[in-house]
Amino acid sequence: MTPTDIDAVLVAGATGGTGKEALRRAGPRVDTVRALTRSPGATADLRAAGADEVVVDDLLDPTDLGAAVDGVDAVISAVGSARSAVRTGPPFVDGAGNRALLEAAVEAGVDAFVMESAIGVGPEPASPLASAFDAFIGPLQEAKGEAEAAIRDAPIRHTILRPGVLTNGRRTGLVTTAEPGEKLWGSVSRADVAWLMTAAPTTEGAANRTFEVVSTPPFPDRGVDVNWTLPR
Repeated sequence: MTPTDIDAVLVAGATGGTGKEALRRAGPRVDTVRALTRSPGATADLRAAGADEVVVDDLLDPTDLGAAVDGVDAVISAVGSARSAVRTGPPFVDGAGNRALLEAAVEAGVDAFVMESAIGVGPEPASPLASAFDAFIGPLQEAKGEAEAAIRDAPIRHTILRPGVLTNGRRTGLVTTAEPGEKLWGSVSRADVAWLMTAAPTTEGAANRTFEVVSTPPFPDRGVDVNWTLPR
């Protein structure tokens, strides 16, 4: 996929912090930005954030995900559960929801799927922060891992980002993206993660790869050199 190949993108989890940032990043660069939300009352807010179209559906109880992904070139999935969801138990949108969206995307012939995961997901060596994530939100981490595995097995170009502690605020552009197992720890803004997610479908070096992502502290010696390129 080249920087001119994206005509339409679907942002799932669009009412969340990363999702809204992805709408803002994609809006000026992609002809059609579609937002997916389970909240009917969020339509006006999502349009103000940059969505051209809004689809209301619940990834854990979908009615027509085919309509949500129809005609899009890339899916950006920023869906995720609150920590409190651990107490209520599965299914979690992090796992079952992402897998349902992935299945619909593959069936519709979508070119690329981008997922926001989390540091500590997967079997690679973990930093103390990643181990803490696993200890406190283990069921959510496991659900994300199941979704990651499904994405890697699916016949679709993919990029999976595993950010550290997510913060609000402006994009810094000072981000370390590293291979899994580099034991990154620290924080990163949702705006920085959304920028990378928006760029992933049109970045050659991001195809079919998984990255740990932090900005503070920086780890320049552990990062990989990827020429991230936004759609245009």
